[in-house]
Amino acid sequence: MSAPPTAAGTTLSTRSRSLQLLGIFSGLTAGAWLGAAEAPTKLVTLGLSPMVISLVMVVGVFLARWSLPALILGASSIRADARRAPHLILWAILAGCLWAVANTLTVYAIRDIGLSIAFPLWNSNSLLGILWGFLFFNELRGAGLSRWLGVLGGTLVMCVGAAVLAVASSGTHTPGTNPMHGVLAALGAGVLWGTMYIPYRKAYLSGMNPLSFVTFFTIGELGMMSALSFGTLGAQTLFAQLSSARGVIFWLMLGGFIWVIGDLFQQYAAKYVGISRGIPLSNTNQLWGLLWGVLVFGELHGRSTTTYAQVIGGSLLMILGVAAISLSSASPKESAQWRAAALRESDRYGLSPDFVEARMDGRQSSGEAPPSRGLFDWLFVALTTAVFICLGTIARVPDIPAHWTPAILLSIVSLILLVACGLRLWRTTRFQ
Repeated sequence: MSAPPTAAGTTLSTRSRSLQLLGIFSGLTAGAWLGAAEAPTKLVTLGLSPMVISLVMVVGVFLARWSLPALILGASSIRADARRAPHLILWAILAGCLWAVANTLTVYAIRDIGLSIAFPLWNSNSLLGILWGFLFFNELRGAGLSRWLGVLGGTLVMCVGAAVLAVASSGTHTPGTNPMHGVLAALGAGVLWGTMYIPYRKAYLSGMNPLSFVTFFTIGELGMMSALSFGTLGAQTLFAQLSSARGVIFWLMLGGFIWVIGDLFQQYAAKYVGISRGIPLSNTNQLWGLLWGVLVFGELHGRSTTTYAQVIGGSLLMILGVAAISLSSASPKESAQWRAAALRESDRYGLSPDFVEARMDGRQSSGEAPPSRGLFDWLFVALTTAVFICLGTIARVPDIPAHWTPAILLSIVSLILLVACGLRLWRTTRFQ
């Protein structure tokens, strides 16, 4: 007869369930903000170069990735993570490089085939994320048939729903000179983004805080994007286009800032439910992107009732897929496999097993100094604020047909999710 569970074991199980629910909530919140961040890329329809759009967005990303961690935890926590696991800095920079190339490809895809079609193509990264999670990080090992069916089946249902949405919206955008290039660009972005999650998961199994990881991540983003922009356009052309686009730079940088907020929640989803579940959940950004495209930019205006039926049906399929994934939480056997992968990482790089264990549980390890903010943190927050205020004073409303009432409503819903999930993260993990 087996012994009854100990109080410690019961507490650990309760903590594990709480963190998994937090990861699911974070993934869904990420979808709302990542979907909203794609709206500024519609500026490509004004004739702006995709390189210029992507570069300016990455500058906004850079400011957000340094100011938000400084505001939430302070640079002292980031320095401590860097000293403890310096090898992860290189992984973060590599992930940033992959993101910069993928983001640029999405702008080309939107230009050539439209936002509604591009979204489901690059969200194929969900299936790639499941593969990498299984091969490299023991995700879904020991999960049992029901959870395998929930995650893989839910992801496939989401992909079918995404395809239905793509068919429904296929006539909402006039293709560019070569729509096949747009399809290849969107698929290429999906491959790069799916692969980008390998450094994410590796970092969190090693105990690095998501806020520290994204700070180093942006070095790769800005470096790669600068190299692509100067190498493709040349300095003279690039500065000329930036000058001509100064009236919309604020909106592009704001899009980058919004993307970082979504990505931070995505990071916590990847940490607490793994990339095999976190990526599909955050890929609900397609539903949010559809709402922005349809309600704000009128992408389905004048279409037939059949088209609207396809949109509703595809959306319901995606929601069913999300529900299946959300209900397929990690079993105790799978959680043990995750911890085995974390132990492998701590042995490989000489990390303290106690520290890695504590960070996996969303808490500080014993003897770890609490995070603090210094003068540098507040200066960077002030500098970022000043940059956006300055750009806001010269910004103009883009000459793009848009309905502002639904834009405001979608923004309010996104803010509610931000506050609710942010408070849950703080109360449960103190953003660890």
